Amino acid sequence: MRKARPPHVRDTRESRLLLVLLIAIAFALITVDIRGGEDSPVDGARQAAATVFGPIEDGVSSAVNPVGNAVSAIRDSGERHDRLAALEKENAALKAKLGSDDRNTSRLKQLNSMLKVAGEGQYGIKGAEVIAIGAAQGFSWTITIDVGANDGIRRDMTVLNGDGLVGRVTTVGPNTATVLLANDPDFTVGTRMEASDELGFASGQGDRPLRVELLNGKAEIKKGDRLVTFGSQADKPFVPGVPVGIVSRVDPSGGDLTRTVYVTPYVGFTKLDIVGVVVEAPKKDPRDTVLPDKPKPTPRPTVTVTVTPSANAPVDGQFEQEQ
Repeated sequence: MRKARPPHVRDTRESRLLLVLLIAIAFALITVDIRGGEDSPVDGARQAAATVFGPIEDGVSSAVNPVGNAVSAIRDSGERHDRLAALEKENAALKAKLGSDDRNTSRLKQLNSMLKVAGEGQYGIKGAEVIAIGAAQGFSWTITIDVGANDGIRRDMTVLNGDGLVGRVTTVGPNTATVLLANDPDFTVGTRMEASDELGFASGQGDRPLRVELLNGKAEIKKGDRLVTFGSQADKPFVPGVPVGIVSRVDPSGGDLTRTVYVTPYVGFTKLDIVGVVVEAPKKDPRDTVLPDKPKPTPRPTVTVTVTPSANAPVDGQFEQEQ
C-alpha cells in the first residue's frame, strides 16, 4: 500500500502552477533589468533590497569569505609578482645604463688626459681603443688597437695615453695594429732624467719595475727622480718628452761604467683602454713639460705644548725633602 506524503511537501497542481509562474516572472524581471541598463525600473527595488539585506550579506561574507579572500590574494599576488618583475627589469636596465655611464665617464676622463698630454707635448695623435691583449705565453706583453694602415698608422710609432708611455707599434694591418708594451722584456727605449739630463736605456721586466741602465756610472740619482723618453724629432724610434716613470730604487755605484736604477712606470699596463698613436712628432723637444705636476708636500701639523706648573712644584730649583 502506497505511503501518503506529508501535507507540507505534497505535490499538487496548484504548487506546480505557482512555481512556473514565479519562474516566468523572474525571467521577465531579468529581461526588463538588462534592457533598462542604468535606468532599470527595478533599480529602486534593488537599492532597497541592498539597504535591507546589505548588513546581513556583510556579516555572512565575513564568515564564509576566507576562500574568496584567498583567491583574491592569489590574484593580487600574481599582479604584485608581475609588478615586481617589471620593476626588477627596470632596475636591471638602469644598472646597465649606470654602468655604461660610469664606463663612458671613465673613458672621457682618459681621453681628456691624453689630449692634455698631446697638447703639452705638441704631439699629433690618432686616438684608438684597445680591443685585445696578447697571449701570455712567452712572457709577451702586447695589445691590439682598432686603428691601422688605413688610419695612417705605421710601424715603430710611439703609443701613449694620459699617463705616459704605453709602447710602440710593431705590426700594422689595414684596420688594426699590434703594440709592444713598454714593460715587455723585448722593449727598450732611450730615456733622459729630469733636470740632470742623464741618459740611459729602459727595458721592460713584465710586472716588475723597468730596469734603466744610465750611461754615467757616477750619476747622482735618488729615489723619486723622474724620466722621459729621449727620442728624436724624427720620431724614430720614439718621440721625445713622453713621461716614462719614477725612480723607485737605485743600485749602489760600484765603479762600473753604467749605473742601474729601477723605475715604476706611470702607465698601468693591465688596465689600458683608450690610447693614442703619435702620427706627427713635435717641432721641438718638449723636454720635461709633459711631466705631471709634482705632488705638494703635506704640511705637518704644529703641536704646541703648554706646561703649567703645579702648586707643589719646586721653586728656584730647590726641592723639598720629606722629613
